[in-house]
Amino acid sequence: MARQQRGWVRSKSLTKEEKAAIAALCERFIEETLKPRFLPEIRPTRFNYAVDLLGKWRGSRYSFVTRYRSGFPDNTGEEFDSAFARLDHVEEHPAGPRFDVMWLRHTGQWFRLHAAVTPEEALRLIETDTRLHPYI
Repeated sequence: MARQQRGWVRSKSLTKEEKAAIAALCERFIEETLKPRFLPEIRPTRFNYAVDLLGKWRGSRYSFVTRYRSGFPDNTGEEFDSAFARLDHVEEHPAGPRFDVMWLRHTGQWFRLHAAVTPEEALRLIETDTRLHPYI
C-alpha cells in the first residue's frame, strides 16, 4: 500500500514482468496510435525535425519520447530525445498498478495532470488530452 512522505509517494516496485507487460502495451500504443497520427512520415527540414516516437523506462517512470534529428549545417544528422509525457508508478492496487500521468511544462518541470489511473486509462488520456501530445 502506498504511503505519503514529504510530498512524494512510496510504493512497491514494479517487477520485471510487470514492467515488460506495461512496456509492451505502451509500445503497441506508440506504433498503432501515436506514430500514424503524429508521425506518418519523416519530413527533413533545415532545422530539428522528428524522426521517431518511442518509450523508455527510467526507474518506476515510463516516458514517451520524440527523437529529433538536426538539419542544421554544423551538426547535420545528430539526434536527441525529448520527452512529452510520462507515467509515474504510484501505487499497487488489487486490480493492478496505478500511474500518475505527467505533462512536461515549457519550464522543464513535470506536472501531474491525472492521478492514480490504470495503464489503459493513461494511454487513453495521452491519446485524447492535447497537452500530452508529442511536439511535432
